[in-house]
Amino acid sequence: MEKMPHWADVILIPLISLLLAALLSALVILAIGEDPVAAVKLMVQGALGSTYGWGYTLYYATNFMFTGLAVAVAFHARLFNIGGEGQAMLGGLGVALVCLMIPWPHWSMALIAAIAGSMAFGALWAAVPAWLQAKRGSHIVITTIMFNFIAAAVLNYVLVNVLRPDGSMDPATARFPETVHLPTLHDMLAPFGIEFSRAAPANISLLVAIAACVIVWLLIWRTRLGYEIRAYGHSETGALYAGISPVKITMIAMLISGGLAGMMAINNVMGEAERLVLNATEGAGFIGIAVALMGRSHPFGVFLAAILFGFLYQGGAELALWTSIPRELIVVIQALVILFTGALDNMVRMPLEKLFLRLNRGRG
Repeated sequence: MEKMPHWADVILIPLISLLLAALLSALVILAIGEDPVAAVKLMVQGALGSTYGWGYTLYYATNFMFTGLAVAVAFHARLFNIGGEGQAMLGGLGVALVCLMIPWPHWSMALIAAIAGSMAFGALWAAVPAWLQAKRGSHIVITTIMFNFIAAAVLNYVLVNVLRPDGSMDPATARFPETVHLPTLHDMLAPFGIEFSRAAPANISLLVAIAACVIVWLLIWRTRLGYEIRAYGHSETGALYAGISPVKITMIAMLISGGLAGMMAINNVMGEAERLVLNATEGAGFIGIAVALMGRSHPFGVFLAAILFGFLYQGGAELALWTSIPRELIVVIQALVILFTGALDNMVRMPLEKLFLRLNRGRG
């Protein structure tokens, strides 16, 4: 007998977890002498009340879609890829090299090349931990964490000693040529007579991220490779019996995961900063873990969770700007959402399973 219907797992549990996180956040805000209702109103107004706010919310959400999908693909193969941060950093290096080294006549050609470059660099950075896991048994969590630090060191060296323009003191590349600047949502919506903020950084990368969600869904649930990834993730013994190679699945799943994480760079490096700078990822690789957990590793769930975390990021920034609530408390609120939707998932799941089990027995 099924303990709990599927809809409860994908909708009810995350919703209850969010409500618990919101309740605890409200208590924390009350404890420092602020009004939680006014704080929520300000967050909603700052993140969703204008096209400027929407532009930043969608910009952050785009980053989280890429990193959330990266973690989700690895999850399906029972691999915990915590290296999205480093893979996104190296993806940024791939984007910078493509944009600076080749004189592109139009942004569309540059975008295709940047997607390929970011995926290649991100996938290659994930390949070594994948190989160590598949061939040497080195735990993927440990190696991917280590590679985050190595990626930061590599990027620092390259920006300071190789790609930094002569005479510049800033550890960053030169600005990309104007021909590779991506159209923003303002540019895309203006021909349709829709007014959107010029200052908002959301750009065509949002459409690429949505397309990536669709492609990942097709890959995982509509292809033989996706079936093998899910089969291996559910039971390594069963997969071996069916003739599925653990080495093959580990390598392929991590290469796809690393490539998706690397693609984040087309949004923040090519679309927003228009150059590569240190710490361009701003922790989005780690937020991707929470997005994948909350989205139940399903691309549509990842899409919704990314929008939520984009709202929290932009709304939290407005809250820190216009109230006396410290920025650190905004991080606490975000951490509470991650805590309840990820680490404390069973605290909500187990009582609900018992409840549905009793209901099923009563009907029987």
